[in-house]
Amino acid sequence: MRRIVRFIRNMVLATLAVALALGAVVAFRTLTLTSRQLQVAPLPPVPVDEQAAAARLGQAIQFQTVSNLLNPQQSADAFRGLHAHMQASFPAFHAAAKGETVGGYGLLYTWEGSDPAARPMALLAHQDVVPVAPGTEANWQAQPFSGTVRDGYIWGRGSWDDKGSLFAMLEAAEMMARSGLRPRRTVYFAFGHDEEVGGQRGAKAIVQLLKSRGVKLEFVLDEGLLILEGALKGIDKPMALIGVAEKGFVTLTLNVSATPGHSSLPPRETAIGMMSAALAQLENKRMPAEVRGVSLEMFDTLAPEMSGFNRVVLANLWLFKPLLQRQLEKTPTTEAAIRTTTALTIFNAGNQDNVLPGNASATVNFRLLPGDTQASVIDHVRKAIGNDKVAIQPSPVNNDPSPISATASAGYRALNKTIREVFPGVVVSPGLMVAATDSRHFAEIADSVFRFIPVQAKTEDLTRFHGTNERISVANYADMIRFYRRFIETAATP
Repeated sequence: MRRIVRFIRNMVLATLAVALALGAVVAFRTLTLTSRQLQVAPLPPVPVDEQAAAARLGQAIQFQTVSNLLNPQQSADAFRGLHAHMQASFPAFHAAAKGETVGGYGLLYTWEGSDPAARPMALLAHQDVVPVAPGTEANWQAQPFSGTVRDGYIWGRGSWDDKGSLFAMLEAAEMMARSGLRPRRTVYFAFGHDEEVGGQRGAKAIVQLLKSRGVKLEFVLDEGLLILEGALKGIDKPMALIGVAEKGFVTLTLNVSATPGHSSLPPRETAIGMMSAALAQLENKRMPAEVRGVSLEMFDTLAPEMSGFNRVVLANLWLFKPLLQRQLEKTPTTEAAIRTTTALTIFNAGNQDNVLPGNASATVNFRLLPGDTQASVIDHVRKAIGNDKVAIQPSPVNNDPSPISATASAGYRALNKTIREVFPGVVVSPGLMVAATDSRHFAEIADSVFRFIPVQAKTEDLTRFHGTNERISVANYADMIRFYRRFIETAATP
């Protein structure tokens, strides 16, 4: 009996010792975290004629440059009108830079640097916009293509995505050109016109043109992640995420055939039944979630800025990673950063209520984490469905995830510095871009590709992106102009 008592006592003491040791390690790692934020002095705001700049952007919004995959000429007049507006609005820049039209309505400007030995950089934005959902026009506080400037905001489709960036870049370059400033390194401005439908005619054609000329870019900046308030519990400052990688885009069309016939004599297996079962399997057997790669680096960067229990968790992911992962899986926004997502987007079958269809098809879209590939996704789909009767057809425009750009690179350092100078107090961190941008086409000619847009928003504003009441504040737009001017000054002077 005494042996049993001693054994239990020793086990309790050993457990307490382990718990105390773990607690000591957790406390030490939490208390000794030091900030990774770049220490820079905030810049005095460069004077910007906010109302004049807002009016120019508002006029740009009036050109309904909606891109169409199957009809490239759908908005031809709108693109031509936008180009004329750009030339009239920014004469000094157009005099300083060489402009070319590429792939129909894409624009490439080359602002030659003073040092031919300095490797060039590129700034990207896109001219096209998504359409307004039919029937929602009345829900807008200002007409979606009016470009109204009211109540401190510029309203309309494209104000945020992505004419705001495009015109802020041109405003910044115009200010510099008027002042007689010239970048040391050559700066390319690449403005595609079909980003919203894949960028094949715009950005991809621009890349092929630059490649044919032997151009190798040191880094690229495109639209992407933004400055967001209230994004993560435990951080009370706005958070600026720089997209150092982009998820892959894979669309698969599933097809299954069955014997058509009269609905009064249905067989055990029907086309709709088999397809429905396959889709249910895909939703129930999703690809695994994991905090890794870019997401892991992001949390390491953010940990010192956290407070409370969140600081404890992020400082000790060696222990709490499963807890963090379960929390992130609870909402689509955060889950997308740690999982290759599965989205059922199109279903087609049947055309009459008393006829069994001979075919059912469905479209499934996946956004791939770095490390996954189109091949690994197709393999997962086959195993999850478990039915050889379901054929899998990949889209010809699928692409794997982008390479991960290093945070130690010159481009990232310039971005980090500029954000901290123009937006004092903002926490900067690398992040993963979950949507597709034109920048993915530039990976083959650029050492580094970054995705960041200096838009300040709250979480409730995210529904405006591709949604109703898209807008940008006049004050934020002025800061966007200041950001791009400072970034060109910093990044184009290696």
